[in-house]
Amino acid sequence: MNAAKKSVKRKAPKSALLSIFKKAEQDYRNTQEMFGLLGWGELPSELKFVIEADVKGYVDELEGRYSTSCALVQRRRESVDFWVKSFMDNICSLETAVNALRVTKL
Repeated sequence: MNAAKKSVKRKAPKSALLSIFKKAEQDYRNTQEMFGLLGWGELPSELKFVIEADVKGYVDELEGRYSTSCALVQRRRESVDFWVKSFMDNICSLETAVNALRVTKL
């Protein structure tokens, strides 16, 4: 038989890893941009880490991926806003704000 053998192109592990890193970098940039738009760009990393999921939720909702009128979500947003503003106004310490906003998993 004189059939031509077709080679199957496979993604190299390095290119898959590179695409994961690029996506993570883009997510990081989007999150940092949102922190900046909220006026929270100068927050310490520890506090940013605790409220990162909340900020991503803001982005998702602003981009129309979902909308919520849940009272619990609204209370969490009010809490985040309160503690971040309290920290920025030197009303509470970083430790107090982080402890108040940290979500404990069951």
